[in-house]
Amino acid sequence: MSINIRLIYLYLFSFVGLLVVVIGSVQLVNLGMKVFVFPQSDRYEYAVPMMPEGENQKTDMKQMQEQAAREQKRNRQRDLSNSLAMIVVGLPLYLYHWKTIQRENKKR
Repeated sequence: MSINIRLIYLYLFSFVGLLVVVIGSVQLVNLGMKVFVFPQSDRYEYAVPMMPEGENQKTDMKQMQEQAAREQKRNRQRDLSNSLAMIVVGLPLYLYHWKTIQRENKKR
């Protein structure tokens, strides 16, 4: 059996594609679990310096909570788009190279 550089290339890129799909899928499952199973897992609490009681403190606190909720939503959207991009790129990469390997093995 001789070492074929083309076959090494095909196996390497098939492995890379599969690895990208697995990583993207793990990130997607992680995001789903954070959203549906453990919703408190990515909420953060911040210490706020004490201010004199009054209307300003209540509105400041409310604004901070709204800002934190918007930031959490942006982070989830960013994670989702990253995970889906990895799957969309990795799956065709894996499938193309793996099918090419299978065709070449049938020829032999």
